[in-house]
Amino acid sequence: MLAVAAVLALAACGAPADAGSDGEVTGAVTVFAAASLTDVFSDLGRRLEDDHPGLQVQFNFAGSSALATQLTHGAPADVFAAADTDQMDVVTDSGVGVVSRAPVLFARNQLEIAVPPGNPGGITGLTDLADPERTIALCAPEVPCGAAAEAAFDAAGLTGAPDTLEEDVRAALTKVQLGEVDAALVYRTDVRAAGDAVEGIDFAQAADAVNGYPICVLTDAPNPAGALAFVELVTSDAGREALATAGFTGP
Repeated sequence: MLAVAAVLALAACGAPADAGSDGEVTGAVTVFAAASLTDVFSDLGRRLEDDHPGLQVQFNFAGSSALATQLTHGAPADVFAAADTDQMDVVTDSGVGVVSRAPVLFARNQLEIAVPPGNPGGITGLTDLADPERTIALCAPEVPCGAAAEAAFDAAGLTGAPDTLEEDVRAALTKVQLGEVDAALVYRTDVRAAGDAVEGIDFAQAADAVNGYPICVLTDAPNPAGALAFVELVTSDAGREALATAGFTGP
């Protein structure tokens, strides 16, 4: 029943047109999505293309704040999936009619400390990321992973000591993979996606900085039928299974 309600709500986010006369969804659908969704959304996009051979799913992955700015400045897209509700609010509150109904939460995510293999910096917890003697990468505060990092530090009564502030979570993760920093705060899904290239360290305050991920069909979507097909897949049983496998939790 909840799945049906989610699909109905998604349908109300924009103004979906009918598919082609034969019922098949075709054309290109452009999805603006948070960088932390890169792997799972890419897989779901390929699955949708397999189900609809005439459909091409194109992605623009970046920090949610950058995507929101692009959308509110008129960038054409069919779907927006953000890494927190604040950046979705930027779009819905922009006054340019980008979405017409409330977006729907489809997943949650939380932070984890990423370190290079073998943990050469000897990182044990969040306190070490407040140590100016360590080399630390964080997301910029306007990006959802950066806002979550600030919430985690506040919960711990600490002040982070970043040496670099990155434009999205994948950029912060790359710093760890290249061995350029002792640690970074990223999402646990990014640690999982990186495989053996990084190690993850859990910390208690991550529970105080959980991000909800909203998704919506955009009102002026060039391909509203394709957009609805994508968001229906994301919120379907198959989509939830893919998200869970990637390390996301349910909304």
